[in-house]
Order: sequence, then structure tokens, then C-alpha cells
Amino acid sequence: MISVSDFRNGVTFDMDGKVMQIVEFQHVKPGKGAAFVRVKMRNVITGGVTETTFNPNDKYPTAYIERKKMEYSYADGDLYYFMDMETYEMTPIDKDTLDDSFKFVKENDTCTVMSYKGKVFGVEAPSFVDLEVTKTDPGFAGNTATNTLKPATLETGAEVKVPLFINEGDKITIDTRTGEYLSRAKG
Repeated sequence: MISVSDFRNGVTFDMDGKVMQIVEFQHVKPGKGAAFVRVKMRNVITGGVTETTFNPNDKYPTAYIERKKMEYSYADGDLYYFMDMETYEMTPIDKDTLDDSFKFVKENDTCTVMSYKGKVFGVEAPSFVDLEVTKTDPGFAGNTATNTLKPATLETGAEVKVPLFINEGDKITIDTRTGEYLSRAKG
């Protein structure tokens, strides 16, 4: 059990059969009346965000989210298969469970698969990936000083905006959380 007064960002708890994660919290002590805790929380299964006020003396059962590193193997229709690197078991995950950052993941990349009581509810892509640019307009000499961006297609099929000096065949680093170009990949 976790007390409301112990709420912190990232804490997960079970509220009425739903797994909630604290996004923001604020302990409030008004001049008159009892103290309370204002909480913005996200349902980890559905992704819905709600704001609620709690009595600091309330208690809720802690929800333990299993986070397991798994290797993305292949896709077959709407199912994406991930391999447990310890047992070599394949786990099929429905396309609807994957978020937008998954478009930057290629086969054999390691992702974090999140589950609650055996039910997978999310897949976290690596924060940064190095991908090859497969299609973009050619760059020109002298186009390195401006902040102008052009569209580029990556080896996974995802599209991003890159600086003018990036050419086809270049390897670039992408932040999967924002979908933005960071730099040329080293090596």
C-alpha cells in the first residue's frame, strides 16, 4: 500500500482496478480547511490523463509494472514479435499497443516491453537510434550554415526533417521521443 502523502512523479498504483501513474502532484495546505493532494495521473493501459484531488491520509495498493528488455524480431501483419533475450520465447504484440516512436525501430533493436499482471500495455523504443537516410534531395556545397531543413526518408520508412547537408546513405542519430534529427551518427 502507498499513502497519498508519499506520491511522487512516476509512482504507479491501483485505483478502482485501473493502473494509474503519477504525472504531476502538488501538496496543498490552504489557510482554512484540511490539506489535500492535487494529482495529474495517467492510466497506463489506456493512456488517458485525469486530474483528481486526494485526501493525504488515503492509501492505495501499489501496482508493480514489469519492464523487460526484449529484441524486436519481425512483423507479420498487425502483430509484431519480440524475443525474450533470456528464454528466447517470442511474444506477439498487437500494432495498436505500439506508440509513434516505434516507427524508428528496426529489426534486432532492443526495446522495453511493459506489462501489468502479464498483460502487455506498451513498448518503449530506445531513446536514440542510428538510421540510414534512404531518400532525400541532394545537398549542395555551402549549405551548412543555415537552419533550413528538408524531408528525408529513413531505412525504417519513417520521415524526418534533416539539415541540407545530409545526403542519401548518411547515417544519422534520431531522438525517438521527439522524432527529431540530432546529428550525424559516429562511426
